[in-house]
Amino acid sequence: MAEILVVEDDAGLNRGITLTLVKEGYSVDSASCIKEANELIKKKRYDLTICDIMLPDGSGLEFGAGMRKTTNGYLIYLTAMDTEADMVNGYEAGADDYLTKPFSLMVLVSKVAALMRRMGRHAPERLYSGDIMVSLKDMNVWKDGQSVSLSKRELQLLIYLMEHAGRIMTKENITEHIWEGDGQFLDENTVPVNISRLKHKLGTNAIGNVRGLGYLWTEKVDRK
Repeated sequence: MAEILVVEDDAGLNRGITLTLVKEGYSVDSASCIKEANELIKKKRYDLTICDIMLPDGSGLEFGAGMRKTTNGYLIYLTAMDTEADMVNGYEAGADDYLTKPFSLMVLVSKVAALMRRMGRHAPERLYSGDIMVSLKDMNVWKDGQSVSLSKRELQLLIYLMEHAGRIMTKENITEHIWEGDGQFLDENTVPVNISRLKHKLGTNAIGNVRGLGYLWTEKVDRK
């Protein structure tokens, strides 16, 4: 699932963009200013950032240019400024695309989809976290250079948690993603049991249990 960050100080527009993208199947976080956005990007790597240029605490252009130094994620700028010079400045700051306000949310969705298709052609092949490596190409897992045998569900669970590192996944999130339509027929202990088996096979404490909320991968994950 692609991770998207929306940085927009207009609360109504921010909410509209966020809800629309969530309905399209994306995982979306939102911020109303650069300070909030910086806190979010410390915790997670985003595949795409949708950023207003005029923000209450600074320039979206400077924020985007700074992101370009630390991430390969895509960047779409939103702005009410529509002159040729404004657009050139946006692209020079690292924009992959540019939308002038007002705009159709469906147009934004189409631009996001186009960038995500491009990302798919250059998708990472491996996930690294500490001494654990997952090959997304051949679906194998290694710990300290040694192959680890996991069931299909355990492997899916591991990838799901690692791809959402630092974010709490509820039992409902997990059952919906891993067991899809079979979730209503599962025993309430299915998720905890699979989590326990996965931790045992990997010999890791990187999977945290947040009582009453869910589970999360607590260590940094790199994608290559």
